[in-house]
Amino acid sequence: FINTPRATPMMIKTVWLLLLASAISSTSTAFVPPSTKSPISSSSKVVRPVTLVGEVDYEKLSAESTFPISPEDLINRAKELLNPAIGLGTKDGGECLADDFQFCAAVVGPIGKDEYLNALGTFKLEDSFDIEPNFFGFSVDPTRRNRVWFFNRQVATQTAEFVGVKSDGKKLELPTQCYHIDFNEDGKMTEFGFYTVDRREGNTGGLGGAFAFFYGVGKPLPIPECRPFKPSFRFRMLNFVGRLGQKLKDRKAKKND
Repeated sequence: FINTPRATPMMIKTVWLLLLASAISSTSTAFVPPSTKSPISSSSKVVRPVTLVGEVDYEKLSAESTFPISPEDLINRAKELLNPAIGLGTKDGGECLADDFQFCAAVVGPIGKDEYLNALGTFKLEDSFDIEPNFFGFSVDPTRRNRVWFFNRQVATQTAEFVGVKSDGKKLELPTQCYHIDFNEDGKMTEFGFYTVDRREGNTGGLGGAFAFFYGVGKPLPIPECRPFKPSFRFRMLNFVGRLGQKLKDRKAKKND
């Protein structure tokens, strides 16, 4: 279907199957004006906390939380599920998934537990790529205490044929992606999703997930969601009108001067 000019129902379903496969491979207080001095003392190198207007009180919210799993244990649980032994439910027969589990990404889903497991059994990017996930930045959402946020910046080297493209050792560098895992009180995963957060990074056209691998080997899927971002005609016209208006305004101001 790679060379098909128009998207079909089968193609659309295949797209989210591939995206799933790629997913496997954290009383207000009074304001104290911040010091005008640097928070780092040049002599002692001690970092002083900086008050940020509008920042949530993480410690207060943590103390008020009724979720039974601590933030530290929740992060450890997320890392357990990400490790190859469990593989987000793909290696333990879905034992780590709650019955009401859903997968939901930027343009795919939500889909349920059975569909998620069936999809991941049909397509494996690791068969064609050596993938370094490079996870970092784990934290628990301060207001949704059952959610763990984290990032990664994948690097993948093609090691075998992929969608008809023979391996030439090409290295794909994906943009930073933000992930979340939700848990229930039993430590089972109730939701998993991810989103590209910086489309200017990497060499996959700003695409993440499986879309990045297709684009990276030169076989982008023929639908807009699977290609690099391109502003719509209306958006381009809106920008043009805005720039034109600003030029006329500047010209009028210069004339009045």
